[in-house]
Amino acid sequence: MFVCVLLVILVGCGGRPKNVLTPVADSAPEATRVNLLVTTTRSRSKIEGEMFTGERAAEPTFADITVSIPPESARKVGEVAWPQKLPPNPATDFATLKADEITRDEAKSWLSATVRKTGDGSVLVFIHGFNNRFEDSVYRFAQIVQDSGVRSAPLLVTWPSRGSLLAYGYDRESTNYTRNALETLFQYLAQDPEVKEVSVLAHSMGNWLALEALRQMAIRNGRLPAKFENVMLAAPDVDVDVFRQQIADMGQPRPHFTLFVSRDDRALAVSRRVWGDVARLGAIDPEQAPFKQELSDNKITVIDLTKVKAGDRLHHGKFAESPEVVRLIGARISDGQALTDSKVGLGDTLVAVTTGTAAAAGNVAGLILAAPVAVIDADTRDNYAGNVSGLIGSAASQNSGPNCEPGEKAERGQRACVR
Repeated sequence: MFVCVLLVILVGCGGRPKNVLTPVADSAPEATRVNLLVTTTRSRSKIEGEMFTGERAAEPTFADITVSIPPESARKVGEVAWPQKLPPNPATDFATLKADEITRDEAKSWLSATVRKTGDGSVLVFIHGFNNRFEDSVYRFAQIVQDSGVRSAPLLVTWPSRGSLLAYGYDRESTNYTRNALETLFQYLAQDPEVKEVSVLAHSMGNWLALEALRQMAIRNGRLPAKFENVMLAAPDVDVDVFRQQIADMGQPRPHFTLFVSRDDRALAVSRRVWGDVARLGAIDPEQAPFKQELSDNKITVIDLTKVKAGDRLHHGKFAESPEVVRLIGARISDGQALTDSKVGLGDTLVAVTTGTAAAAGNVAGLILAAPVAVIDADTRDNYAGNVSGLIGSAASQNSGPNCEPGEKAERGQRACVR
């Protein structure tokens, strides 16, 4: 009863508009257009402007999406200028100009044509992290492409995240669910003669997916292809012991790994508690033993962002929201420049940090602990209502069986409909 009452109170109180992927007219000549190829293991959505949900699909799907980005005079570099209302204003907001689902063959044609335009045959693959809706990953990657100045063909890999702090376990299993699909993509890029160089940028939990797919590929092929030159691990939510094994399994030669760490990353601090108090790779102190020697032995470049004053309240998104850092990413990809500490030189949070409800993800106890924060925080409120809906819907489906079409009924104790 308590949960149901809170759902009624909160479901109508939201933050920024969602489902922003309905295309609008290209009405801002001064705006920049970023065209992305997207591949996803998410299920299709029936909601206009959402396009894909956080649930899992049986097969990967592809999309051709163009995002309009307002000029720097209308936003800060590193910022996604989310619209305050719909439809968005392309002069001041990120706006979707095109969002078309395409076939696998059309995706291959898109990639071929775009790679030829790069001049160097390069591709940038971005894999988002935990707690991302489909539109979050699309707009964030568009922002990274724009602000980094990268010339590579941009390819977004988006996996089934429910976009909620309370769905940590589901999201983690979704990365495992997507491993084979990502390896298949990597194998295709390796075999495509037009692709000369591949860079991979992963964030948070997306690093687990990226590392596992690379590991599988190396084991299957005996080595990683030379064209996989750069792998950038931003705030990786990966057990350091497991990472040691993953790197060893990849063998030699390996891509140039760049690791972005931040010792004040609160999201990784919570993850550490959830996963048995083993250090998370993205929160290590690279100057301390044994990490300093191990990173040196494996020729891993480390960017310590602890002192960078950018990113979200969890200090988990610094790599994308610091203008200096995102431009360094572009330099690494486009010009082959090394990322070093000298070049950086920069002097639904309360729930996870204060109560550790990530450990109680998806259950009633976790939702009750989150309730006081949901009352005052818009982002938590949005996620909270969705989780309550999912929890109630799950319980209802278990009790009442499937939703049947007219003329059908559910047999008692069965999950299928019969006529």
